[in-house]
Amino acid sequence: MARVHTRWLLGLLAACALTARVAQAAKTLDVYFIDVEGGQATLVVAPSGQTLLIDTGYTGFGGRDTVRIAAAAKEAGVKRIDYLLITHFHDDHVGGVANLLDRLPVATFLDHGPSIEINGYPGPYAAAFAKGQHKVVTPGDKIAIKDLDVTVVTAAGKTIAGKGEPNPNCAGVTEQQSPLEAGENSQSVGVVVAFGKFRFADLGDLTWNKELALLCPENKVGKIDLYLTTHHGGESSKAIWGMAPRVAVMNNGPNKGGDPPGWKNVMASPGLEDLWQLHFALAGGKETNVPDTYIVNVDANDQGKHLKVSALADGSFTVTNPRNKFSKTYSPK
Repeated sequence: MARVHTRWLLGLLAACALTARVAQAAKTLDVYFIDVEGGQATLVVAPSGQTLLIDTGYTGFGGRDTVRIAAAAKEAGVKRIDYLLITHFHDDHVGGVANLLDRLPVATFLDHGPSIEINGYPGPYAAAFAKGQHKVVTPGDKIAIKDLDVTVVTAAGKTIAGKGEPNPNCAGVTEQQSPLEAGENSQSVGVVVAFGKFRFADLGDLTWNKELALLCPENKVGKIDLYLTTHHGGESSKAIWGMAPRVAVMNNGPNKGGDPPGWKNVMASPGLEDLWQLHFALAGGKETNVPDTYIVNVDANDQGKHLKVSALADGSFTVTNPRNKFSKTYSPK
């Protein structure tokens, strides 16, 4: 009887160990693309539970954007932000900081350094980071989040050092003369978030010329699975094709971003399986918007729903549209 009991106990322990291993293996990296009406707020939740929030949307509007960030955080079981990364100091990216602190504490603030447009930090943001830790990041830096490899690839107009893979899509692409190149967009902090074989790139509002510096003639980012379109789906060059994104997400609003030239360039990227949009872009019409199934908010006066991506370390990931409960899984490659 004792031997039977021992075998039963050993079997139970083995089953529990297997269950624990399976549960651990099934942990996901979750990314929430929050609707801030054409700004940015992207919540990254590691399998460990640690968090990275990239930008905070606008201020005002009755705290609308912070309410939406808090709703995504609640869904994710998140009660604090470990790292808040501000890509650059435009209102649609940094404006919501003060409102955010009313709802979620932030441990560490990350940015590219003082704004080149005002030669300093915006007052509300400076007051916010005075309450926590603050660090200026540079290309090549790592953001220490357990289970993830988060690498800064652009910041303060500079790009990560080292060689990349030759990018054949650079042929014929030249620099442009634009006032944007002298502003905060050009200073955007860009990051690549890796979880095992899965790779996600967010380059903020990186400008055309800075994009070329990062991707041409060599692609210093490498191949990625998930790409957040630069400048809310504004015009970009075919240099981005070198990253060979499988899926792109456009953080546009109904009247901001999602410009037809930018939309067409992303859609033409070789190997792109799908483009998902936070909004139907009114200026694009049916011709330059994806089917409604892949759009989270189809009306201008919407409920501000977010898009969720859950990734496994094997490189597979699932995108879920909460508006229509439609999900699509992309197998590992």
